[in-house]
Amino acid sequence: MRAREMHPLCCIAIDFPGFGSRSPAEPPQDEGRERPLVTCAAVEGVLYKWTNYGKGWRPRWFSLRDGVLTYSKIRRRAAAAAPSGGCAVRVIGPAGAGGVGEKPVAVVHLKISSIRESNSDDKRFYIVTPSTTLHLRSDSRKDRVAWIEALASARNDSSMTGIVAFSHNEKSFSTEKLRDRMHEEGLGEALIRDCEQIMHSEFSQYQRKLKIYQEEYLSFLGIIPQQLEEDNSDVSISMREGQLQLIKHDFSPSGHGKYSEYSTTESSDDIEKQELDEVSDQDEPYFFDTKECFSDSAVICASEMEDPHGNMNDAFGTHPYDAIMNLEGENNVLPYIQRRNKLPEPVEKEKGISLWSMIKDNVGKDLTRVCLPVYFNEPLSSLQKCFEDMEYSYLLDKAYEYGKMGNSLMRILNVAAFAVSGYASSVGRICKPFNPLLGETYEADYPEKGIRFFSEKVSHHPMIMACHCEGKGWKFWGDSNLKSKFWGQSIQLDPVGVLTLKFDDGETFQWSKVTTTIYNLILGKVYCNHHGTMNIRGNRQYSCKLKFKEQSFLDRNPRQVQGFVEDIAGTKVATLIGKWDDNMCCTIIDDVSKSNGSNITHNSTLLWKRSKPPINPTRYNLSSFAITLNELTSELQGKLPPTDSRLRPDQRYLENGEYEKANAEKLRLERRQRMSKKMQENGWKPRWFQKVDKDESFHYVGGYWEAREHKNWDGCLDIFSKSSDVPNATPSS
Repeated sequence: MRAREMHPLCCIAIDFPGFGSRSPAEPPQDEGRERPLVTCAAVEGVLYKWTNYGKGWRPRWFSLRDGVLTYSKIRRRAAAAAPSGGCAVRVIGPAGAGGVGEKPVAVVHLKISSIRESNSDDKRFYIVTPSTTLHLRSDSRKDRVAWIEALASARNDSSMTGIVAFSHNEKSFSTEKLRDRMHEEGLGEALIRDCEQIMHSEFSQYQRKLKIYQEEYLSFLGIIPQQLEEDNSDVSISMREGQLQLIKHDFSPSGHGKYSEYSTTESSDDIEKQELDEVSDQDEPYFFDTKECFSDSAVICASEMEDPHGNMNDAFGTHPYDAIMNLEGENNVLPYIQRRNKLPEPVEKEKGISLWSMIKDNVGKDLTRVCLPVYFNEPLSSLQKCFEDMEYSYLLDKAYEYGKMGNSLMRILNVAAFAVSGYASSVGRICKPFNPLLGETYEADYPEKGIRFFSEKVSHHPMIMACHCEGKGWKFWGDSNLKSKFWGQSIQLDPVGVLTLKFDDGETFQWSKVTTTIYNLILGKVYCNHHGTMNIRGNRQYSCKLKFKEQSFLDRNPRQVQGFVEDIAGTKVATLIGKWDDNMCCTIIDDVSKSNGSNITHNSTLLWKRSKPPINPTRYNLSSFAITLNELTSELQGKLPPTDSRLRPDQRYLENGEYEKANAEKLRLERRQRMSKKMQENGWKPRWFQKVDKDESFHYVGGYWEAREHKNWDGCLDIFSKSSDVPNATPSS
């Protein structure tokens, strides 16, 4: 009798007391053969599972077999249904209320789970797994007791200590076919016996290794429940105290009712995951197993590898070149600069405004030409947003070092990670940056990062901003023409322009940004998504293609980025995968036929991880880096040209929370800005950038930092006009 096939995480069978004994009519197995250790213990019944705030509690058919709990939607009544495989089945709950699901929605392995009761409701309990928490409710207190006893018994009986998939005694195997084949070849008996001895020796050694691996595996599984208990101790305390509210469902035949109850739930993020789980019930079944495609848990493992200084280590494998780079960096210490870590406290209370009243009159118009109240802005200009993309410039420093050591592949991988990292700060940023005035500039001197950045608005119609940045061994420049339109419920932003990165050794990379769409402007929670294809073109050996996945309602793993690197012959040499709001990992392909760009493997290397959020969050959801961009100290104010964004009065008033003054200044500057088109027609030229050819990007002509050193701003117009009325910057903390 051959043991039935089992789930990958249940390859070792579990005995349940009182079930699974062999029938007397069943013929005994041969003494020399292995006895299958699969049992047929089963517990089934209906439990109510919390799905989401829209649907509340929904009945699901739960089945417990061999230490594995599965549940599915109730498709039909179970009156005529027979248990599969002839197993002895115990039904908990009313006998006529059962049902059978056609396909299981999910599986839960009790060996790596913990079970908890709710002290605020005698019908509710929880199953906590490494990936999620199931909120369950029975029909009665008695049924809850029965279910918890069955689950606890199954979990305890699945300790697996001493239960192995093969016998501890070494088993012989038949070599009769091998002997016959060797006799056909005319080999002698002595040679055949030597071959048999070699095979038996190798097999015994392999069997001993399997036993060691299995013991380690069982030991690992034995530790997991204890770890779960420790990790979820806070959840247990919350359950006892009943601190948070969760919806209470008064059950009716239709499954709808009113809500209100005290108990513990997970974080809002976990509730959203459960809502996605419910959506998946409508589609294909989803199993939480080792084959799950790039789960959040894999990303979490990567995020844990962060040193105290904020530098990201390779969670999936440290590249040898990193050690060399760390040694080289010991004598190249960057200075420490104290910058502010929060925005000033607002002077006034912000007033609300109807978003729909603004949208309905501007559907289909260019967003850059729409005059919006200051309440829709964040206290940064688009020029400063350009510099925000340089937050993770250390990736370009690493790319430069890799290139110096002759590793061009790791260079382009770090460049690709840098290209993705610029989108991380857009999460939760629903406010619009200020549109710069024609000729407005922004400088950023960050010696602690080893970079200097400068940008200027070089055209008003179309609106084009040019930037230039210098780092250790590299230069980065480009221009951006952002085309944006309202479409009622959403805004689509299509960037036009090319970004160029050039290293001192002459290697150059170019790419363009992908499309950004902002959703739910009228109804629902406002959010953005980046989607499209980004091609990073190199002038030497490698190029890269990144696909930003377009988000869908049924997507269980949003914000994904997948891509690959190929050489000049078109051969894929590495794959990349990650999320634009969290991290990027890479895998170097040794065997192209075995590559899989959709999964994290043990050979994967963490390239980039998003920085932690600020200690003092702002209503604009600015990152810690973005909070520093508009800081204006008295020392810096004396060095800036009159065109710098930090001196823009409406933006400064907004940062200080003086909303009435900010609105008045914004209207004044926008009325003045309408003259910009006429200025361009009369031959106005940008001060610090120029375009050599019509089809090329704007290039920095130089001279800005020299003029700053000598405080010589001849030729720079006072574009904000009322410089004396510019509010003083609040001192940074």
